[in-house]
Amino acid sequence: MLTGGPPPPPDPPLDRLTANPVPTDPRKRVFAYEEDRPDWTVRLVWDADDPELLEAECRAPIYAGRLPREEVPKFWAVVKQLVAPLGPLAIDSADPKP
Repeated sequence: MLTGGPPPPPDPPLDRLTANPVPTDPRKRVFAYEEDRPDWTVRLVWDADDPELLEAECRAPIYAGRLPREEVPKFWAVVKQLVAPLGPLAIDSADPKP
């Protein structure tokens, strides 16, 4: 006889997302993907505890200020290409300042 319990967490929405263990909480199931570009790195992060949220980060060595204005459309073009298999997605928020 099986007892009821919570359903298993969903699988990542994109095949390119790989397990990214959280050292402080081994129970968390976080998946990530990084792609290097000449001036910055794009990082996608998905947490099985919050499956409706897929985060896109632009990681760049910015020492003062924000990402240059001309780099922002390039970043979003890469993100759109990476998440294209999911179809159109809503963007809940965008924070250009790290």
